[in-house]
Amino acid sequence: MKRRTFIKVVGGATGGVALAQSELAGAPAVSAAGQPETVAGMPRRVMGRTGLQVSIVAFSGFALNKYQQEECNAGVKKAFDKGVNYFDVAPAYGESENRLGVALQQLDRSKYYLACKTKMRDGPGALAEMERSLTRLKTDHFDVYQLHHLRKPEEVKQALGPGGAVEAILKARDQGKVRFIGFSAHTTKAAMEAMTGFKFDTVMFPINFVEYYLIGFGKEVLAEARRQGAAVLAIKPMSTGFWPKEVKKTRNWWYRSAEDQEEVNLVMRWALSQEPVVTTFSPAFLDLADKSIEAGRNFRPITEEEIARLQAKAKECQSVFKREEDAVAFHHHPAHDREAGVDGYPGHWV
Repeated sequence: MKRRTFIKVVGGATGGVALAQSELAGAPAVSAAGQPETVAGMPRRVMGRTGLQVSIVAFSGFALNKYQQEECNAGVKKAFDKGVNYFDVAPAYGESENRLGVALQQLDRSKYYLACKTKMRDGPGALAEMERSLTRLKTDHFDVYQLHHLRKPEEVKQALGPGGAVEAILKARDQGKVRFIGFSAHTTKAAMEAMTGFKFDTVMFPINFVEYYLIGFGKEVLAEARRQGAAVLAIKPMSTGFWPKEVKKTRNWWYRSAEDQEEVNLVMRWALSQEPVVTTFSPAFLDLADKSIEAGRNFRPITEEEIARLQAKAKECQSVFKREEDAVAFHHHPAHDREAGVDGYPGHWV
């Protein structure tokens, strides 16, 4: 397909005309009849200032690293048929880019949005990684391209500085290879540093009831994104904290997840009720992706009684981000734990 020509908006990463109040981050996509847009049973929301109408549940390409190509093809097609129109992946996800690239050939490129990321903080490195990703994913552009896994303010400054990744991504945007620019972060300091230094279109951040109620994790980021009109893409919404030592793991994953469909519905409902969250991602397993999709198709705003239940449940859980937050706050990096994947830390972070 030929590269499309996109309208550029003035101001910040996307620049242009001001959007109507109903198109601010977290607002439902509105049909011509004035009703919130729902496609194939899946509600959609306007993704902040981008104007893109995205499904409230997105597909994490990371899941595909665990499966054979035929299963990947089926998982992607099933998600799309149930209304998912936002697919996200990254070079750090093993074979996921290659598998998603093949699986997406089943679909009309104009019917979905594709997001990718880079862990490179320098311009040349980011561009090289972007070009590899475009090739692997068999596309000529990304709808959203993101800085991946920002953790320390120092790396944010490098990415935003002269010769940094953002400078290069802006050039790629001018060439039509990128439409909108975002980032993912796992610490409040990194996220706030990023939003202070550049007007990003999207903010990918852990929005999870356990972290929110135990340590206030996510509150500051949500507030700043709301102030800026940026869209929040919620990761880890299904986490219920570290696996308790007395509980046998039911799957090989670094945090425990909601798995019962009713529990998944509840925790996803909570995340999607936090303004300006526009979409959510499940853990990297196709069966959990299916459950998150069902939760999206059955979404309704959370009630006060349900909030009280989750506040009580959070007290029984252990935060997976407290040590990371503390490590950055005190300029100490528990690298030995993270690299080894021991004592709760994964070998790498999504």
